[in-house]
Amino acid sequence: MSRIEEFEKARPLLLSIAHRMLSSARQAEAAVHQAWLHYEASPEQPVSGRAFLTTALTDICLDALRRAHARQERAARTAQLPPRREGEVPHAGAAALALLQQLGPTERAVFILREVLHCTPAQTAAIVGCPEAACHRTAATAARTADGTTVPSWPRRIIGADHIARVFAAIVPALDHVGVTLAPQQVGGHPGAVFRDRHGTVLSTLAFDVRDGRIQTIHWATGPHLSTDTPAQT
Repeated sequence: MSRIEEFEKARPLLLSIAHRMLSSARQAEAAVHQAWLHYEASPEQPVSGRAFLTTALTDICLDALRRAHARQERAARTAQLPPRREGEVPHAGAAALALLQQLGPTERAVFILREVLHCTPAQTAAIVGCPEAACHRTAATAARTADGTTVPSWPRRIIGADHIARVFAAIVPALDHVGVTLAPQQVGGHPGAVFRDRHGTVLSTLAFDVRDGRIQTIHWATGPHLSTDTPAQT
């Protein structure tokens, strides 16, 4: 499969990720185009074009969000207003997010499946494609990375557009690496998204609070009570 064919196959996923991070169809299209330019210019063919593209895209979106946030803070200082709205403070999962950024792709996927999506050991092993014992060893490696003792807990609610963007950048490429997809979908009558394994089984859902055209809060749901509606429009 050629690079352009791989890109076109991954394009719907890339647009979905970019739109959820940037909340703008125009900016999402521009970010996806930049990801393609990075992929086209790569001197060596990546092992996984899809993984390369999603990683490049999340970096591009994060950079755009950082620039927008810096502009907002400069404007707020000029107007002598507080740079953040009330309640937009670093989320409780900062330690967990910092841990994710230290892990390799497989270790990161195992951590997310177990600690974030609350998959069973058997589910995790099946999704990653390795024996349960190997997944246990991988999880133990993550625990040692977390200063030797306790794996940080993941919050069920994350507040603040910038924090949400960092969360998506950390988890989406890792889950894509093991065949787990994130797609926009109505959840309980509200905007949201759903994680599915490669067989289409729902693993977890996200419900969004949207303000001024951007996602400001995400609420996680896991387990047999998951409720999804018809797919949301991107």
